[in-house]
Amino acid sequence: MTPLHEGLPAPRGASYDGKGVNFSLFSQYAERVELCLFDAVGEETRVDLPARSGDIWHGYLPGCKPGQRYGYRVHGPWQPQQGHRFNPAKLLVDPCAHEVQGEVTDDPCFQCGVHEPDATDSGPLAPKSVVLADDFDWGDDAPPRVPWGSTVIYEAHVRGLTKLHPEIPQEIRGTYAALGHPVMIDYLQRLGITSLELLPVASFASEPRLLRQGLSNYWGYNPLACYALESRYASGLHQHHPRHEFQQAVKALHQAGIEVILDVVFNHTAELEETGPTLSMRGIDNKSYYWLDEQGEYQNWTGCGNTQNISQPQVMEWVLDCLRYWVTECHVDGFRFDLATVLGRTPDYRQDAPLFQAIAADPLLSGCKMIAEPWDIGPGGYQVGNFPAPFAEWNDHFRDGVRRYWLHGHLSNGDFARRFAGSSDVFNHYGRLPSSSINLITAHDGFTLRDVVSYEQKHNEANGEDNRDGSSNNFSHNHGVEGLQAPLLIMEHRRRSVHALLTTLLMAQGTPMLLAGDEHGHSQHGNNNAYCQDNPLTWFDWQEHDRGLFAFTAALIHLRRRIPALQQDRWWQEGDGNVEWLNDQGQPLTAAQWEQGAHRLQIRLSQHWLLTINATEEVCDLVLPQGQWQAIPPFAGDDNPILSTVWHGAAHGVCMFQEQS
Repeated sequence: MTPLHEGLPAPRGASYDGKGVNFSLFSQYAERVELCLFDAVGEETRVDLPARSGDIWHGYLPGCKPGQRYGYRVHGPWQPQQGHRFNPAKLLVDPCAHEVQGEVTDDPCFQCGVHEPDATDSGPLAPKSVVLADDFDWGDDAPPRVPWGSTVIYEAHVRGLTKLHPEIPQEIRGTYAALGHPVMIDYLQRLGITSLELLPVASFASEPRLLRQGLSNYWGYNPLACYALESRYASGLHQHHPRHEFQQAVKALHQAGIEVILDVVFNHTAELEETGPTLSMRGIDNKSYYWLDEQGEYQNWTGCGNTQNISQPQVMEWVLDCLRYWVTECHVDGFRFDLATVLGRTPDYRQDAPLFQAIAADPLLSGCKMIAEPWDIGPGGYQVGNFPAPFAEWNDHFRDGVRRYWLHGHLSNGDFARRFAGSSDVFNHYGRLPSSSINLITAHDGFTLRDVVSYEQKHNEANGEDNRDGSSNNFSHNHGVEGLQAPLLIMEHRRRSVHALLTTLLMAQGTPMLLAGDEHGHSQHGNNNAYCQDNPLTWFDWQEHDRGLFAFTAALIHLRRRIPALQQDRWWQEGDGNVEWLNDQGQPLTAAQWEQGAHRLQIRLSQHWLLTINATEEVCDLVLPQGQWQAIPPFAGDDNPILSTVWHGAAHGVCMFQEQS
């Protein structure tokens, strides 16, 4: 074998330059690093990385080419109480690997050891890192750069969205290729969304506990290699590797004007608790990559067994490099950060945490859409409203408040208006804009919209945890009968509730996020934590597509584009012509009506659009404000000639009017 040259400490990972490959790995406490190369039949050759620059180990292998499989064995102290868990018997995935081949199984060879290092070699079964060449032809691809004020996010799962679509070729259903197929792009364009947010597509593993139950990790929040595309979503057609297939999908979506946002996980890894599998970071530099207590045990601020220490400078740089990689090599337009409070821990949460400052100062990343899930389960973990620009945040105040208002009547008109007006009480500070509030009624984590109006209780028995998992505080309402099947009158009440919730979501100030499938009536049969259900429970049944609900949702999205008050991304101010809050007589609400009044409202937007709301149990008449008002789609036909002075509002009903000149 050709001997390794010293090479360079940057870039991290394995980099092909046309003549060979440079390998670079961070480990502060390692004493020796072996690069392990695998041939076509799996034979392993080990060679030491010959150079160290600071805490970066590196070497250059002339003649090495893309497709080369490799891993690392890292030597160092076994001192768990001091945080060190080095064990060269374990083959480790490169944290910067651009592709990973192989699956993590529930095999004892992955155990690192508890009191003593486990000597079983994991090499034969361990996933292998793969060298890739950066040679994709992007042509004239350009980011859509949808303004925040015009953004409508569609949260989807690669497999669930396309696996059962009858008009997509069977060989690519459930894959990256399906995302870029003309049938899927046409659907997204007709719906009108601007930004496709994908649940994690970076390489992940299924937890051993799930594998023992015959289940698997479906959502992908158990990361193995954050730079590498998950291979299970690749069709493998034309012998393209997963990244090429994903890049082609992004290119096709961009040509249709649709952004791609990735859900990313930098808060924990698939190595889980101390007795979990040793796959990568634990064996490379446990003390640097993870938050540890004084006994060397993991701080479990994520609920997943470990918490990554992003305040460590080299770990922070790994995160930044990874984000830049996805933007430069895959042309993604933004990121949604799972359990994002971890990103600001030092260990207490700080708005001025080094990572946040670095993102804001980075010329590439600062121009991307950045979205935080603003909580974890550690001390001070709930941080809604406390992330700095350029971050937007998932707004659970909106989700819970709107459900309570429409489904339970437990919220005042004033509190509802605050949620409708971009939750200015939460986000209007430090120069942040209304788009900082990611408004959602549903998300992957929780009930689907159909289930919100069909189930009072969660039904997660299929997850194998005796229905203990998942939230029990859903503010859902089954309208009198538990389950999807109900008498016609109850089904009509549910339909009105769905319309009211969708209308509130898409007519409110802030950035709306629609859960994929809600627009066509997708149900998970009451499972509100379907993270381990990679099967028809979570895959969309396109044969049962609710065309009426799709048309209603699409019309709302297209209507949103026409209303300046919802596009300008400026906080509404009294008297600016953007919003008026009126009672059932078309007059400004009184103080008593704001706080104790019946749930009947009229919201006038940009002077010429009027949203009427009757969130009570009784039919009622609302006197419209002076003007010539005409009900418009999706609440009336395009050719509706009727001018109204009074709206006859059904119980839990909504309508939208436009003023005619």
